[in-house]
Amino acid sequence: MPGVQHMKVGFLGLGAMGAAMATNLLKAGHEVTVWNRSPAAAQPLAALGAVVAPVPADAAHGDAVLSMLANDDVVRGVILDGGVLGTMAPGTVHVNHATVSVALAKELAQRHAARGVDYVAAPVFGRPDVAAAGKLNILVAGEVRAIERVRPLLDAMGSRVWPLGEAPERANVAKIAGNFMLAAAIESMAEASALVRAHGIGAADFLEVMTGTLFASPAYQGYAALIAAQRFKPAGFALPLGYKDVGLALSAGAAARVPLPFAGVLRDSLLEALAAGDEDVDWSVLSQVAARRARLDERGC
Repeated sequence: MPGVQHMKVGFLGLGAMGAAMATNLLKAGHEVTVWNRSPAAAQPLAALGAVVAPVPADAAHGDAVLSMLANDDVVRGVILDGGVLGTMAPGTVHVNHATVSVALAKELAQRHAARGVDYVAAPVFGRPDVAAAGKLNILVAGEVRAIERVRPLLDAMGSRVWPLGEAPERANVAKIAGNFMLAAAIESMAEASALVRAHGIGAADFLEVMTGTLFASPAYQGYAALIAAQRFKPAGFALPLGYKDVGLALSAGAAARVPLPFAGVLRDSLLEALAAGDEDVDWSVLSQVAARRARLDERGC
């Protein structure tokens, strides 16, 4: 592609989001080496021209390393304990797309600086279909120079990049706060749907009214469709990840002495769903929690 800077990059973590993001980097003409804990997930990328690394450190060479890993423990295990940071040459940019705790974000920034490796936090808003379309909204924080170096990569994966300052943890706390708001939206739709069902109105009919009037926005419309259809698989955003992110919001609030009383309600609702055995489902399954609490099935509602 004329005028586009093609880069040599590593990509770590090929879940539904990571695989879609790495695919768009390949389509944009970048040279991509991928790694995933389960090697089978790398094969579709290999068919598109990616090099498959047997261990994470083997993908830590080039202009930049991007990672889309599940949680704090996995990020620590792969990046810090798995040899990735130790392998990256000074001047390399590490772009971390994971939703991690504010505490780990600060530690990562310090550890990278000590190594001479640029660190950019870049969590994203968007489900796997949005990632596949290259239309993610990407929150970024880090040194402006480092962000500009990886701008061609970010542009290949997203429709807009939202800069939030030079302290990387700012992007992470914004992402955590945004996911808290999504969880609150899902919980409100779940409880409101249980209420109208108890009075004889179908959840689908009610949610169609709400998302066509008062809450005519993509987040409400997308999750309302899942709740109305009771379609929780495949998970666009898995329940355990939602539980993790609400926990991160509570931790960030405690660290800054910011009360988040409704986050506690959300945590318990998500935990109730997990306790019912719902693991590999979308977090919009909260609608079933609200229905169970009201015993709607037993009442024939």
